[in-house]
Amino acid sequence: MSKPLFNQSPIYIVDGARTPFLKASRRPGPFSASDLAVSAGKALLARQPFAPEQIDEVILGCMIPSVDEANIARIVALRLGCGKTVPAWTVQRNCASGMQALDAAVQSIRAGRSQLVLAGGTDAMSRAPLLFNHSMVNWLADLAAAKGWSAKLQQLMAFRPGMLKPVVALMHGLTDPTIHLNMGQTAENLAYRFGITRAEMDAFALESQQRAASAQDQHHFPEISTLYDHMGHCYETDNGVRRDSSLEKLAKLKPMFDKPFGNMTAGNSSQVTDGAALLLLASEAAVKQHHLPVLGKIIDTSWVGLDPAEMGLGPVYATAALLKRHQLTLQDINFWEINEAFAAQVLACLAALEQEGLGKVDSAQLNVDGGAIALGHPVGASGARLVLHLAHVLQREKAKFGIATLCIGGGQGGAMLIEQVEGV
Repeated sequence: MSKPLFNQSPIYIVDGARTPFLKASRRPGPFSASDLAVSAGKALLARQPFAPEQIDEVILGCMIPSVDEANIARIVALRLGCGKTVPAWTVQRNCASGMQALDAAVQSIRAGRSQLVLAGGTDAMSRAPLLFNHSMVNWLADLAAAKGWSAKLQQLMAFRPGMLKPVVALMHGLTDPTIHLNMGQTAENLAYRFGITRAEMDAFALESQQRAASAQDQHHFPEISTLYDHMGHCYETDNGVRRDSSLEKLAKLKPMFDKPFGNMTAGNSSQVTDGAALLLLASEAAVKQHHLPVLGKIIDTSWVGLDPAEMGLGPVYATAALLKRHQLTLQDINFWEINEAFAAQVLACLAALEQEGLGKVDSAQLNVDGGAIALGHPVGASGARLVLHLAHVLQREKAKFGIATLCIGGGQGGAMLIEQVEGV
């Protein structure tokens, strides 16, 4: 039986929309991060009884905005017709950027600064840039500084083909500079610590694919709005779901992050993906003023730090802090969304929750419609997607409490407690 929660002013999830998540295919995708957010935002705002100009502020998370999308939230707000007077700002907390945007919106509403906030996240990971290496940058600088044709010719002759080797920004972004491990290698650490086998990882990955495929068939993603590109092509569903996946196929994949002996593969890891997820959050006064429907209520958010080498355990510490603060147990939580950065990372979290004496999460309540292994993980958007989909699951299943949680590169964790309510 649930215990009383903190007596805080309620913050309501009015509605939300997201794009289909599009798996990267070795070249830049058809949409920029702002394109994705605008598409989701248009679908969301078109069904509201208020004008976009009546939104008090726009807050978006984004990990990899393009060079011409500085403060991407402002660009999206203007493109959505929110008007020049609506402030907008961008947050960045790695994988939890979308959840951080929601938490910032909650704090703004509770402080009385806003009543109605558009918040969420977006990322076009396929458009992460290729950069010149230092040798090439220095060569170009010396060429520009050379005076006269003789000096310029001498500098041109100093060019070496190896200078053209690009720096892959995405790989640098997924590597912790303090411990020099990429995110996959931190998951390998957890697999070793908790004795998680390759077979267990692949079995978890397969279940994620199967659940996502089943959810698509049963139309369990009402939050998805169709994307259209400039060529007239439409994208209606998450295209990374592998319906033909099997244990046999997964077993044949080679290690990705700790070659040749590791167990993390492309099949049991989240996908490099483009996508956006936006939510409308409102105070009780705004809900009543505009006669808005209510999808759920955000109760609280917990943020924690931990060893970057085991960053995947972030959900354990964040969840434990959240439950303790609200005098709840695992049994009080009806459904869970734990971001599937890696199969081993989720399995390690489940094992750690038991070891810490918090209890066991029922697999029938966890990522019931699949997770990032099947759907994808556009880092700026995932935190918002988890919360939005969890709200739909609670409503669909007529359940009360849910927790959305994810690990964060750099050694952090975030968890958000939401409640399904019957109107205001």
